[in-house]
Amino acid sequence: MNILVLNAGSSSQKSCLYSFQTTELPSQPPRPLWEATIDWTAKADEGLMRVEANGMHHTQPLSSSDRSAALPILLNTLVDGDTAVLDALNDIDGVGHRVVHGGADYSAPTRVTSDVKAAIAQLIPLAPAHNPANLDGIHAVEKALGDIPQVVVFDTAFHSQMSPVAYTYPIPYEWTETGIRRYGFHGISHEYCAQRAAQMLNSPLESLRLITCHLGNGCSLAAVKNGRSIDTTMGFTPLEGLMMGSRSGSIDPAILIHLMRNTDLTADQIDRMLNKASGLKGVSGISSDMREIQKAIDQGSDRAKLAIDLYIHRLKACMGSMLMSLEGLDTLVFTAGIGEHAPMIRAAACSALTFLGLKLDLDKNAAAHSDGEISTPDSSIRVLVIHTEEDWAIAQACWQILNASG
Repeated sequence: MNILVLNAGSSSQKSCLYSFQTTELPSQPPRPLWEATIDWTAKADEGLMRVEANGMHHTQPLSSSDRSAALPILLNTLVDGDTAVLDALNDIDGVGHRVVHGGADYSAPTRVTSDVKAAIAQLIPLAPAHNPANLDGIHAVEKALGDIPQVVVFDTAFHSQMSPVAYTYPIPYEWTETGIRRYGFHGISHEYCAQRAAQMLNSPLESLRLITCHLGNGCSLAAVKNGRSIDTTMGFTPLEGLMMGSRSGSIDPAILIHLMRNTDLTADQIDRMLNKASGLKGVSGISSDMREIQKAIDQGSDRAKLAIDLYIHRLKACMGSMLMSLEGLDTLVFTAGIGEHAPMIRAAACSALTFLGLKLDLDKNAAAHSDGEISTPDSSIRVLVIHTEEDWAIAQACWQILNASG
């Protein structure tokens, strides 16, 4: 069975093809047969497609004036040229999509129907930068591949079973009834990392209390107990919670009222500032990239140092919140770009838990970049670094649904 995964964002698209040769899922994520990315920020008027397969690399510019034409070009590299891995496009058995917002109604991967597409469209106001791109991907597949089975995996689904006390805001309840509540995001990554942690520790997932730390350009934590997310840092939108690359994370809501009353900033301008010009980028004045900020610190930048210190301070505070929700902690997991590649951030976060008996192996921490344990053998809390495999998680979900439906 050949499963194509499309992970579409507002400014990029990641795609990969997995081939399932057996009737059972492999225990470890296999390498995709074919991988592709489209970066729509390459130039003002064009995107850049990169494809890798068969040990070959293919690069091609794409016109950004007609993004709908990109998918047929992308799919053609599956069957033509040095990157061809299929004889024909009808060798694709199903397509899996990441969809950022599934609202309160979708708690599991779902076969695409007209009702599902309508629900994704209805939720666009809650994820305006992502749901439109996700829906466009579904429509593009329909146009290019016809009536092929498609499956959507929602980033909110893993958090959908949080209790009302975890997802309700202390606002007029009439607002809650209109759908203003905490949904949580990065669920595909959090769920995969929780399952992978249980596998690495050779323990039932239901027996573990975990904090999974997805630290990339976007950042969130999840408290996982009995195999379920019981709390998370992102909320109604992906803006809540931790300080991030260019997002503010949680701030006093009265700041927004103050700005609306005392400046000429519009709601759209404030939204852009909080999502695109805050976080590490806003505080440092340099970049949202942790590596660039570290270089600036080495050159004596006080604002760069403040940005890192503030990032760590907010991370520790939110970890404390997750710890209290769990009422204990067995395992701490770091994943995503910063989580997997920034030993200094991991060490700083772990230092706040030494009072609970967490002991970090500094040599292992310095060397870790993929699945491995970085705590000492006598640490009371296990600490893992896990490479998140969202695309593989989507492919697995697609495979399971297609197998179940025959």
